[in-house]
Amino acid sequence: MNTSNMVNRPRILLTNDDGIHSPGLKAAVEAVMDLADLIVAAPSVQQTGMGRSLTGNRSAGLIPIDYKVNGQRVTAYHCECSPALVTKHALKVLYPLEKPDLLVSGINYGENLGINVTTSGTIGAALEASSYGIPAIAISKQTDIDSHHEYTNQDWSASRHFLNSFAKILMTRPMPRDVDLLKIDIPTGATSSTPWKLSKLAKSTYYSSYLDSPSLQSRIGDAKLKIEIDPETLDPESDIYVFAVEELVSVTPMSLDSTSRVSFPSLQGVLNDHRKNIVTARRTRR
Repeated sequence: MNTSNMVNRPRILLTNDDGIHSPGLKAAVEAVMDLADLIVAAPSVQQTGMGRSLTGNRSAGLIPIDYKVNGQRVTAYHCECSPALVTKHALKVLYPLEKPDLLVSGINYGENLGINVTTSGTIGAALEASSYGIPAIAISKQTDIDSHHEYTNQDWSASRHFLNSFAKILMTRPMPRDVDLLKIDIPTGATSSTPWKLSKLAKSTYYSSYLDSPSLQSRIGDAKLKIEIDPETLDPESDIYVFAVEELVSVTPMSLDSTSRVSFPSLQGVLNDHRKNIVTARRTRR
């Protein structure tokens, strides 16, 4: 046995926002189990919509769980907290000396597109890993909205294929500057032969919520979710267009840097002009 290869074997940490018992998480394990030594650390229960929040039971820790995939035992833990917090805690507890080579978040029930991604726990966990300098993949599969909170039966084969392919790339080649994670969205009906396409975040919503009869008596839980897109107004390079209109696998490079791309001199001019107007108005009132 070549022990040197075992010592140098890559390491992957897997998490999600659908909870430790999600079939999508097991599908993710299946996709990468031949690539590295795996550890699973996921929320104890469903945590959809948590974004990058660091919330949870402050007295909770990582609880070992008997976790088998395809008959193989995989080291796995769950914790009563948000996806980003379980990622943060797992990195400190399970990788105190050396960081994992890759963080995989997913496979999520439900696509994550457009400006809605800031609410996604799947994305939040990947961003948390990225903040530690760890390459990350946040992968989601298109499902009906009712499946966002229920473990419905899904065909994970295309999702496994693309996760395996991109995981191999991220573990062997450094990403260009400012690419901190890849967001991958798999449309319904996709196969391993479906083309993938680089896309950017659409500056529009994909999911929207509504109340049938809004009133002061309306409760937060009364809101219903729907998908609304207008192909005519979408940027053809956006993730929503690539995913929903072209029906391709959308691969969106994301960055931790949320700084606006505005020209600083032009913004400085606007702010300076506004400041001058305020000063002039004060003098006029006197």
